[in-house]
Amino acid sequence: MKRILIIATGGTIASTADGRGLSPTLTGRELAEQVPLIDGLCELDFIQPMNIDSTNMRPDDWLGMARIIRTGYDGYDGFVILHGTDTMAYTAAALSYLVQASEKPIVLTGSQQPMANPFTDAKLNLYQSLLYALDDASRDVAVVFGGQAICGTRAHKQRTMSANAFTSVNFPALAVLRGERIIRGVGLPGKNLSAPIFYDMLDERVCVIKLTPGLAPTIFETLKPAYRAIILETFGIGGIPEREGASFKRAIFDWIDAGRTLVITTQVPEEGLDLGVYEVGRAYADHPGILRGGDMTTEALVAKTMWALGQARDADELGRLFMAPVNHDRTS
Repeated sequence: MKRILIIATGGTIASTADGRGLSPTLTGRELAEQVPLIDGLCELDFIQPMNIDSTNMRPDDWLGMARIIRTGYDGYDGFVILHGTDTMAYTAAALSYLVQASEKPIVLTGSQQPMANPFTDAKLNLYQSLLYALDDASRDVAVVFGGQAICGTRAHKQRTMSANAFTSVNFPALAVLRGERIIRGVGLPGKNLSAPIFYDMLDERVCVIKLTPGLAPTIFETLKPAYRAIILETFGIGGIPEREGASFKRAIFDWIDAGRTLVITTQVPEEGLDLGVYEVGRAYADHPGILRGGDMTTEALVAKTMWALGQARDADELGRLFMAPVNHDRTS
């Protein structure tokens, strides 16, 4: 019988009401006890590194989860992480970079309603996450939620209340789950043949700026003391404004010349970036030191930039790490 380690971190799935709003109180074992369907599926072990609202999840917590997986990797056939939905996509992306080429599945799930709610989605999500983790074709990091399995680097929380909270951005879902059935897409690659690669360094000095009409370029100078990298969400397919007396071009090139990193992406969720289409983007298309986000999600860009900065100081090596596809995070 297969062995699965459940890593419980809190979130809505573990929350109860105490008069001051929902907060996580239930343990992973207590949650599993409320899903009778999982009895006899596999051997389950539990670990509870934290019990928090996922709003409070930090990069150090991602490193802690990766260490748990590394320590238990040889002893388990898969891992299921119970997690709040608000930052689940960030954690799934981060673990995709911290634990690469995993033959064993690392599955994140949670719920939009607490386990005790009479209309909860928690029971089915937990059950189907275990089914997915136990399936021989599953591997790497994935989010299983609302009847879908989504690649860990492509998940995005699209809805705040509905049970189908997550969508797969610019990449097909890995599978749909219908009751006990796992229906996979065609053409998926085979098992990883090499051993997994674990990483234990992140640089969290990364922030996201979303361009808005009237935003002052001086924000780059303001952020210099605290951050090494900025992910800039541009307009449309890659538009960056340039007006007399408000030069983003000068601010961006000064940022890069100071030895910092700039990642350019789009604030439009689907179809990605192309700096070569409009004049307002072409000035940045081939400038050294600018990394292009392609069709990656912002969540994956944040996690990958933190990971790449944690491994490299040289700009060329940083660029190589950033551009190399990991767990289907970008279309080549």
